[in-house]
Amino acid sequence: MADPSSDFDLINSFIGGDESAFNKIVLKYQQKIYWHARRMTGNHLDADEVAQEVLMVLYEKLKNFQFKSSLYTWIFRITATRSINFLRKKNLKQFFSFEDQEAKGLSSREDIVRDIETKERLAKLEKVLQKIPVKQREVFIMRNFDELGYEEISEITGKSIGGLKANYFHAMKKIMELMKENENEQ
Repeated sequence: MADPSSDFDLINSFIGGDESAFNKIVLKYQQKIYWHARRMTGNHLDADEVAQEVLMVLYEKLKNFQFKSSLYTWIFRITATRSINFLRKKNLKQFFSFEDQEAKGLSSREDIVRDIETKERLAKLEKVLQKIPVKQREVFIMRNFDELGYEEISEITGKSIGGLKANYFHAMKKIMELMKENENEQ
């Protein structure tokens, strides 16, 4: 998790006119913003668009940050909201594209096969995630990929812990059903 005291210092430096403080905030959080948006939208281009929008909002609104929550929580709230808004605007089925990964030094045929199997499982999960309701997808992603607790998710989304647990339960149930259907089709 983020160090709140250094976030506090960075925000105050930025408010005081130090543009490099904003760059440090971006470096600290850009991957988390991107990957949350990626998992919500389902592809690189849409996630990149959401991430850019989040960074613009951060730049515009950071000078008015109220310190009522941690910067980490505030950024996740913005990212989650922008991702959901993006999906609502787009209102089309998502197609998955995997950006080219840097070439890995694979040492054997077994490594190559294992890497392909891992990518295939991830692709199946991402397709399944796009088929479940947005609220369930959001909780599932925050719990499993962002590794957040229900308390943090509640703070980010403004939803009750009980409601989040129910959404997570329904998400898990639906994901298991869809994964099983997917296996049976092949």
